[in-house]
Amino acid sequence: MPVQFLTKEQRARYGCYDGCPSELQLSQYFHLDDSDLVLVQKRRRGFNRLGFALQLCTVRFLGTFLSNPIDVPKPVITYLANQIGIKSPFGLKPRKPQNVTLIL
Repeated sequence: MPVQFLTKEQRARYGCYDGCPSELQLSQYFHLDDSDLVLVQKRRRGFNRLGFALQLCTVRFLGTFLSNPIDVPKPVITYLANQIGIKSPFGLKPRKPQNVTLIL
C-alpha cells in the first residue's frame, strides 16, 4: 500500500498497535463468531489456533497483517485465548520444525 502521503510519524505507526484496544474495540474487532471459531479450530495446536485468531482479528482491526505477528498487546492475546479455550496463552511455544526428507 502506498504510504508516501503519510508523515514520517504516521508511517512508523502504520500497521502497528498503538497501545491496547479499548473494551469496545475488543468486543467489536476481536470477537470470534461461530464461523471464525470453525476456522480457528481447524488448526492443530493451541499455538497455531491462537496465532490464526490473532492474525484474523488484527487484519480486521488494523486493516493489515503485522510484520511481527506476535507483536500484540497482552489484553488482545488474553481476550482471544479465552474465546478459544486456551487457559495459559503466554506459555504456548511453537513446535520445533522437523527435518523432512523428500524422496523423489
